[in-house]
Amino acid sequence: MKILSIILLMSISLVGCGNIENDVKVLSEEHPPEETNNQAEKVVRELVETFGSRLQNVSLLGPEGDLEKSMQENYGELVTPKLVEKWLVDPLNAPGRLTSSPWPDRIEINTLQEKSKFVYAVTGEIIDITSGEKMANRIPIELLVEKIGGKWLISEVVMASAEQNNSTVYENSEYGFSFALPDTWKNYSIVTDKWEGLSIPTTGKEEVIETGPMISIRHPEWSAKDPRQDIPIMILTIEQWDMLRQEKFHIGAAPIPPTELARNDKYVFALPARYNFAFPTGYEEVEQILEGNPIDVTEG
Repeated sequence: MKILSIILLMSISLVGCGNIENDVKVLSEEHPPEETNNQAEKVVRELVETFGSRLQNVSLLGPEGDLEKSMQENYGELVTPKLVEKWLVDPLNAPGRLTSSPWPDRIEINTLQEKSKFVYAVTGEIIDITSGEKMANRIPIELLVEKIGGKWLISEVVMASAEQNNSTVYENSEYGFSFALPDTWKNYSIVTDKWEGLSIPTTGKEEVIETGPMISIRHPEWSAKDPRQDIPIMILTIEQWDMLRQEKFHIGAAPIPPTELARNDKYVFALPARYNFAFPTGYEEVEQILEGNPIDVTEG
């Protein structure tokens, strides 16, 4: 009888131990060990650097469907879904690749500041490089990184705007306008030419009845072997522009007229129709520059 009692007590004791071990295991799964500051900073730093290395994989000027797929593949595990949605609505203000050259190579972190146990603020610079792997530009960037559902994710990104990042400006005092350029165009050159307005044919052949200057801003990497896309600017008087709109003459073979970029009290500054029809190197960059309304005018 005494032996039976001892056996029963031992069984109860072992069962109790098993329950305690199971309880400890459950508690440890529900409350994993907290990250130290050093561990959290390391994870956040690696997250931002990984994000920076993937910027070149996302072409912001691609078709909408391709862009969404590319963002999900490259950014999906690094940023919040809400941030991806925001970028898809406004891709030209999203981080990624806009041109064939230069392109974003990485993010260099300057500061990493703990805002709370679950939030870090990061500042740094996107480093653009050219096809020759030379540094072309440094674009300031700020990121907010939050721990959401046990995982660190980038929840906010603020980059310097094109206007803030432009430090190169072409100024033309003769016609009264200036044109803001990215740093990569710093050693640009100017090519002068003229546009010709042809008579509207009724009978006989076309004749040149109007003409005016055309100024092209040329990228410093342009060469005869590898020509890049120029930024051509046609200059018309207000009277000439009105005549063109009234179809009293036409410019070039394209059925579409030039596009007005800006005007002052004397001149209209216009972009030739189909100026990039051959899609030369850098045409995407020129499109992006023009999207930013880079012309500023003064009195002519």
